[in-house]
Amino acid sequence: MKDMRLSPAFLGADGLQLLLFGGKGGVGKTTAAAATALALASRHPGRAILLVSTDPAHSLLDSFAGAKPPANLTVLELDAQLYLREFKEKNRQRLMAIAARGTFLDEEDIDRFLELSLPGLDELMGFLEISRWVKAGTYAEIVMDTAPTGHTLRLMQMPEQMTAWLGALDALLAKHRYMKKVFHGAYERDDLDHFIEGLAAAVKEMGQLLQDHHRCRFVPVMLAEAMSIEETLDLLRELQRLGLGMTEVVVNRLYPDRPCPLCQDSRARQRQELARVAREPLFAGVRLWGVPMYPQEVTGLEGLRSFWDGLAPVDVSGAAGAVSRTPIPPRVDHPIPLPPPATTMLVLAGKGGVGKTTLACATALRLAGSYPGKRILLFSADPAHSLADCLKLPLGPQPTPVAPGLWAMEMNAAADFIALKEQYRQELAQFFTQLMPNLDLTFDREVMERILDLSPPGIDELMALAAVMDFLTPKKGYDLLVLDAAPTGHLIRLLELPEIIEGWLKVVFGLFLKYRTIFRLPGIAERLVRLSKDVKRLRALLRDPARASLYGVGILTEMALAETGDLLGACGRLEIPVPGLFLNLATPGGTDPLCAALLLREARLKARFAAAFPGTPQPLVYRQSEPRGIANLAALGQLLYLKNGGTGAGAPVTREK
Repeated sequence: MKDMRLSPAFLGADGLQLLLFGGKGGVGKTTAAAATALALASRHPGRAILLVSTDPAHSLLDSFAGAKPPANLTVLELDAQLYLREFKEKNRQRLMAIAARGTFLDEEDIDRFLELSLPGLDELMGFLEISRWVKAGTYAEIVMDTAPTGHTLRLMQMPEQMTAWLGALDALLAKHRYMKKVFHGAYERDDLDHFIEGLAAAVKEMGQLLQDHHRCRFVPVMLAEAMSIEETLDLLRELQRLGLGMTEVVVNRLYPDRPCPLCQDSRARQRQELARVAREPLFAGVRLWGVPMYPQEVTGLEGLRSFWDGLAPVDVSGAAGAVSRTPIPPRVDHPIPLPPPATTMLVLAGKGGVGKTTLACATALRLAGSYPGKRILLFSADPAHSLADCLKLPLGPQPTPVAPGLWAMEMNAAADFIALKEQYRQELAQFFTQLMPNLDLTFDREVMERILDLSPPGIDELMALAAVMDFLTPKKGYDLLVLDAAPTGHLIRLLELPEIIEGWLKVVFGLFLKYRTIFRLPGIAERLVRLSKDVKRLRALLRDPARASLYGVGILTEMALAETGDLLGACGRLEIPVPGLFLNLATPGGTDPLCAALLLREARLKARFAAAFPGTPQPLVYRQSEPRGIANLAALGQLLYLKNGGTGAGAPVTREK
């Protein structure tokens, strides 16, 4: 470890109880979190340290490579579902009693709603448990490895979302309190009130902890690459809005100044991007700490303990003048057949940071050029969009022309669901005003208004994904959808969510039918019917190998190998065909010691990928100078697939620009 005077504050700040590492997938969050926890455990052998992961696709244990951590360091891959099950078992009767007191719904209705509204709250329950550990002083310091940016931001916003959920529960009690006062003259608070108050207090304490800059700190980890920087800027904006403490950023995998052409090109591009960072107001007052590119993958105790050895403040002075002398052209080994003309949906999926967005853009451009006359829509379902950054085009929630036959869009899932809730409330208000003007149904009305607050978390993203199915109809006229998916853990949950959503819709439709004499909402019913049909069409399409495929994207690292196994396993369970697995960002080779070591490491992992997924063709995509912008992406797209569709998947073909 370097001199403490040159160490970041998060490695030695007094009073720090919760330290969160976050950022774009694949930037090294897990490694940074694990290395920090080890450093703290070594520096303070008398303190109990916890290293915990909240990423649905855990990789903490992979980073230790089977090694046993020090006695004062506990490593935990949080089982959020366990905390949710315990919460439901402990409080089910309370929740049902609350609902029964305040609405005309019967026990069966209440049970269904509570069952369907709780999935997705699992992560919140896990985070509340971490908050309780902080309050109780169970550990002197907790280091958290979070999920990729979009998913992490949802977790940071959980106090706001949970407040709305608790508001819905409190509304169910409001009528009971009122009736007690009317008929008994007073209302004495009971166990149910105390339950809601206690949960609300826990959520409030969690929010206060996150905003306490002395006890809690967020450390973004990024690469000196355009898309990583863009996502980090989005993260900084939201951290600022939420009031979370953030004063330092880790910039990982910085290339050294060496005569090797690949190192020169990589270093020049990194310096150019860092010059841009220096001009960004959001980075003002933020200390940048650089970690070098290591020849070996950082795993195991020895690797993690040495991770911070190369740490140094990042100097961005003069970075704008860096120019690459030898650009690295695109190159692909073993291209695969182009998806057939009958294909109507392609999904590019994998661990965060492996290049899904780049390959999705390149694939869409290749398809547009190969199938003239087809209308192709490229869209993103990742909460942290990067399509616009990759294409170097402004994009929004409506299709934007990109190239002949190709359009692109970034879905605003939250806005669509907010619009649905607003339509529901407006129609409900109109019904109560026009058809029941002389009845005082204040409490029943508030209960019904809050029904959508009991919807399953994640419904907003699935709604947006299902709504895209409308683009395949004759009205919209698109022939093929290319999806740049969210990182693995988030995508798996999203693909498994349709069953939950279908169940939730059945409950809502059942209520509309059962209580049709009490309230009638034709507009919202029609919209929910459309959503139900879109969800069913999406599920059917994804399972049809003649019309849909999911292409995996991985990189040659141990963690990516493990996560690719999770992805392909989930696809097997969900019956989603996977005709190819792109191994991206491979080292082109070279005599420099760093590049030679990277090449040797990747060769071993390439063999392990082949052994792990023997029936899946695995094109090898090498790193290139600038895989951004239409021209560069189109050039890469030409190399990913065989000409005219080809027939020899996996054939040993190498193409160079």
